[in-house]
Parts: sequence; structure tokens; C-alpha cells
Amino acid sequence: MSNYYKEVTDYLIHLDHPLMEKIVELKENNFEEEAEFDYAPHDFEDAIDSYKHILEVVGEICSTTIAPNAMEVDSEGPHLEENEVRYARGTAENYAALVQAGLIGMTLPRKYQGLNFPVTVYVMAGEMISRADAGFANIWGLQDCAETIHEFAEDDLKQKYLPRFNEGATAAMDLTEPDAGSDLQAVQLKARYDEKEQKWLLNGVKRFITNGDADISLVLARSTEGSVDGRGLSLFLYDRNEHAVSVRRIERKLGIKGSPTCELVFNDAPAYLIGSERMGLIKYVMSLMNSARLGVGGQSVGIAEAAYREALKYAQERSQFGKPIIQFPAVYELLTNMKVTITALRSLLYETARMIDVYKGYQEMSKKRSLEKEERLEMKQNNRTADVFTPLLKLVASEACNRIAYDALQIHGGAGFMKDFPIERIYRDARVTSIYEGTSQLQVVAAIRGVLSGTYLKKIEEYESIDISPGLEYQRDILSDMKSDFEKAVENVKNREDEEYVDFHARRLVESAGNIIMGHLLVLDSEREDKLKYVAETFIKRAKAENHEKLQFIMASEKRDLGTYRQLVSEQF
Repeated sequence: MSNYYKEVTDYLIHLDHPLMEKIVELKENNFEEEAEFDYAPHDFEDAIDSYKHILEVVGEICSTTIAPNAMEVDSEGPHLEENEVRYARGTAENYAALVQAGLIGMTLPRKYQGLNFPVTVYVMAGEMISRADAGFANIWGLQDCAETIHEFAEDDLKQKYLPRFNEGATAAMDLTEPDAGSDLQAVQLKARYDEKEQKWLLNGVKRFITNGDADISLVLARSTEGSVDGRGLSLFLYDRNEHAVSVRRIERKLGIKGSPTCELVFNDAPAYLIGSERMGLIKYVMSLMNSARLGVGGQSVGIAEAAYREALKYAQERSQFGKPIIQFPAVYELLTNMKVTITALRSLLYETARMIDVYKGYQEMSKKRSLEKEERLEMKQNNRTADVFTPLLKLVASEACNRIAYDALQIHGGAGFMKDFPIERIYRDARVTSIYEGTSQLQVVAAIRGVLSGTYLKKIEEYESIDISPGLEYQRDILSDMKSDFEKAVENVKNREDEEYVDFHARRLVESAGNIIMGHLLVLDSEREDKLKYVAETFIKRAKAENHEKLQFIMASEKRDLGTYRQLVSEQF
């Protein structure tokens, strides 16, 4: 079985991106840890070699352990035993393999037994694991909680809990409740401070908690008596060793069955406050959710890659009317669109990850020295842009993932509907990507800020200013025309001065911006990898047609159309 890392040459393209040198420089701070840790790199090339080696290890574990276990895990799933969640046999085997390889806490500093890897490399590992088994990727990916502890917790909590991740601790973020899903301001689980015991106690119910009953949980709770909004919420760390939480049930799900989704009951559960009171949702959970949404973007790409490869394999092997079905235009068009879309999504995924690496790198640097004016500006710009690229990524990647899984199953025909083929499981696993960590509709609400503020346009203009080979100029000319049409549509919507009208067209505008951005990223990647030239050309032609349809609809719309839509839904709307 092939190594998942070696199979996808796109990873090398993104590891060789010019910005990686700055990212490594920020992450390693003049390679000051070389003398203290024998696995710390001594220069840029050594760091990149280390990333490649670890990713190859991940790719090997994916192909030899995680992927072979996926079908059995999907069938067996987790179960409850004496109020504790027990993973399926294959899930436990998967996690043990990654713990043994030192791959839990990848981005944590070395003093906490982490690898001190950039987010970009971590996301590559997550993408491969998602391709092997999307449900297991949720368990592994919740090490994001370690980053939140590292960024916001007091030093004593960091010292106590962060090294446990490398030793194999699992994590969960306990946010959702029966009456607080997308609207986390409605969280009601109570946190009260017991003066006698000198500790916080949690009481209430959490629902739909991924990897519930984990070793270390971050819990959003209402710490201010009488508060009704997000300003009364704080974030807490709960240690499973306290045995003060009961697992009411493990949910029965359509997909990602290896990942336990639990309903939890907190009964005077002792917990530690993370950071400051009342900042739980406003600051800490927003940061955690952005990391989770980036992770779902990577998961979506991994699932799409798995679906595409299953469809390609089947189309090559399945013959009808005297020839392999891959030779029929109706089939090879679907496969080509899958491949091109996945490559475009990767460009957006790793562009977003690089932005996060840069601004987080400067944040860490600012703890050691004062930043120069240019450095502060670069940090703020990358932070601001990443904030609108992350929901854009989550939206377009999850929706494309669902579409690719659908088309991949279609290529299988009736065989794809049977459990004998992996595409049946992959198709079910794909569905949740556009739902959890914020539905597609909520991602649009976050991403439309990038349209209205001009942040997307500013980034597009930045891409346009980068020199490229004359042979790629014709692709950039098409993108320039698309940008002009996009600007007209944005002005058309803004000039109506109607918030509901903006909301009505928001998704069309956001997706149009995404197509232009991904087109530019593919052109720039083509400059460094010639084989991507035809990928970029194919994507841009299709994106132009998609944008034309969306933007023409916007230009032809009137405010009164909203009333028509409401009336068609219900006379009592």
C-alpha cells in the first residue's frame, strides 16, 4: 500500500512555498533550541527535512494502520462501559500508533514535549489522517485544545497538562448544549466558585460533544450569575480523573462513527479557569473555533481526496459497453473536476494555514521582545485576513467535499450504495463537514465581512501584483475580468442599503470571491510547479462560468424579490 504523503505531490509544492522560510524563522527563533533538544533543527533546510520525515511517518501510519481499520471501526464504533467511553479496537490501535510516533501535540513547544511544528504541517498531517478515516481524524485533531491551553492558560496549568498530550491524553471541547448549538451565547451550564473548597464547580448538560469523556476537556460555562449573553461565559479545564461527569449516552450517527459523540452531565465537577473570567466565548472559544474550522477545511480536503481516489480506481477497473468507464466523457469530466477542485482547495487551505502561522509566530515573538512597526503591521494584516479566509475555506471545502463524495458514489453506480465499497462510508462521513463547527450558512455570515470590508479584494489585488511568467498572463486576464464583475455585484448589493438583501446574496458573493482567490493561488502555484498550469486553466474556466451565473442573478435581482421568496415559503412567514 502506498504512503499517503508520497502519493500527493501537492504537499511538496506547499512545503516549498517561499513563505515557509519566514514561518520557520518565527517558529524556531534563530534555532535557539538546537543545543537543548536533540530533535530541534539547526537551520531552515533541517527544519523542512524534519517536516517531510514526520509527514512521511504519518503517511505510513495512515496507509498501514488507520485506513485498513476504517471499515471495522465504522461497523463496531465506540460503546459505554461503566460510565466510560471505550473506543473501537481499531480506534485504540490508531491512536496508540500516533502516540508512539510522538504525533500528539505536534504544534506545542518542545518544553511541553511537543514537536514545535507550524500549523501548516499539522494541517497536512490532519488531511492525510482524514483521508484514511474521517471519524478518527476528529479524535486526533482535538489536540487543538492543547494550543488553546498553551495560548491562554496560566503557567501552572500548562506545566501540568500540556506534557500529557504527548503521553497520549485525549481532548474534547464541550461547548454545545440542548438549547445552545450555533448560538453559543445561550449556554447555560453553570460554573460557581466554592469559596470553602477554593475551586470552580460545573453543573449542567452538554450535548453533541465530539470525543466526549476525553482525558482533558475545555468547557464553556456561565460563570456570571444573572447574565444572559456571551459576556457572562468563561472557559474551564475539566480533568477526567475527577470522575464528576456522567456520560448519558453515545449518539447514533449517520457517519464518522468511530468518533464518539456524547451527551454529558456535569455534577459539581471541579474545574480550572482558563485565562480571565467572562472572556470564554468572546476570546478563547472564538480562537478555538477558528482552529477547529481550519481543521474541518483540512478534513474536507482529505475526505474529498479519498472519494476521488476510490472513484478513479473504480472507473479504471469497471468496464461497460466494451471499455473501461473512465473512457466515457461523462465519467472523466467528473473525475477531472474532482481533481482540479481538490488542488484548488489545497491552495486555499495552505494559504490560510500560512497566514495563521505568520501571525501566531509574531504573537509568540512579542512575548520575548518588542515587535518592530512593520512586524506588528504584518501580524495584524495576517490575523485580519485569516479571520475571513477561515470561514471561506470551511464553506467552500466542506461543500465541495460533499459534492465530490456524491459524484464519486455516482461513478460507482449501484455498487457504491453497498457497504462492500469504501465510498459508501466516505459518502456518509462527508455529510457532517458542512454542519459541525458552524454550518455553511454560519460560515457565510462570518465570511461576508471579507466581501463588505474589501479584505478579499485587497488580497486579490496583492496576488495580481506578484510577477508571473508571460505564459500565465492569459489566466490572470480572465481572473481580472471576473474581479471586475465581482466588484460591480458587490456595489450593487451594498447600494441597496438593506441588511436582509445583503444576507440574501451573501453566499453568492462569498463563493464568487473564493473562486477568484483560488484561481489566483493556482496561477501562483503554477509558477513554481509547471504541471499545475492545466489544473489552473481548467479551474478558472469553470469558475468563470459559475461566477457569471451567480453574479448575473445578483444584478438582475430586486429588493422586492425577497417578498416573493417569503411568500412562496409560507403565507404565514
